[in-house]
Amino acid sequence: MSGQNKERVVVEIYGQYYTMKGDSSSSHMRMIAGYVDDKMRQIAAANPRLDTNKLAVLAALNMADEYFRLRMEYEELIKLLEETAQEAEEAEEEELEEEMEEGSGTDKE
Repeated sequence: MSGQNKERVVVEIYGQYYTMKGDSSSSHMRMIAGYVDDKMRQIAAANPRLDTNKLAVLAALNMADEYFRLRMEYEELIKLLEETAQEAEEAEEEELEEEMEEGSGTDKE
């Protein structure tokens, strides 16, 4: 199965053509390449004297920063969801205990 189902697409990033090959769809790979191209062009617009290698490294650093910030936000959201689920579970348990106590109280009368 290795290599047989791989998508292949030629993309342009900052004036250079690259052949991408992977398990993702060709549209997804084009989107990723477009994102990299946009980042490089944004940096080049602000720093016109940088060569392509430096632009690529700065783009990679910017994207790594975005990734780590998003990963931290994701982990915080997961933690919040887990805490909320735990609180809901505890509230449900308390409600069940109260119902059981009320039910056992009426039996005694």
